Amino acid sequence: MTTSAGCLICDENARLGSPPPREHLASDQHWRVAHAFGTGLRGWLVLVPLRHVTAIAELTDAEAAGLGQWQVRLSRALHAATGCAKTYVAQFAEAEGFSHVHFHIVPRMRDLATELRGPKVFALLNQPDGRALSESQRDEIAADIRRYLESPGTMSTP
Repeated sequence: MTTSAGCLICDENARLGSPPPREHLASDQHWRVAHAFGTGLRGWLVLVPLRHVTAIAELTDAEAAGLGQWQVRLSRALHAATGCAKTYVAQFAEAEGFSHVHFHIVPRMRDLATELRGPKVFALLNQPDGRALSESQRDEIAADIRRYLESPGTMSTP
């Protein structure tokens, strides 16, 4: 696995020994799923490649093949676990310390205010501590989503 010093995602990938549910909902040989931190939105997931990649064009064919399957599978899991109307999928990798490619899989709840829809949903990220989900809350929703991912009859692991 290729890593990069100073990359927060690579640092988390390197600590995969026995991470809490919020940091490791699911994974395969190429991807790891975590619950985003700093948000008050239950189920805001982040899909990250296990090796350091800074542009989508750098993904291998195997990583790219799994990417689409993960995005659909996680969207289905979020619908089942949160009752969301749809999911948003976004990738920018521009924030300081986060140049590592990562995909936000965001549940768009039915009652989400119009002014927070579409790319404006990112206003719900980087919330102050009082408005962000706690570690235990992120662990709880992560466990719910993991149960869906592991249940029989759901789309198989990529």
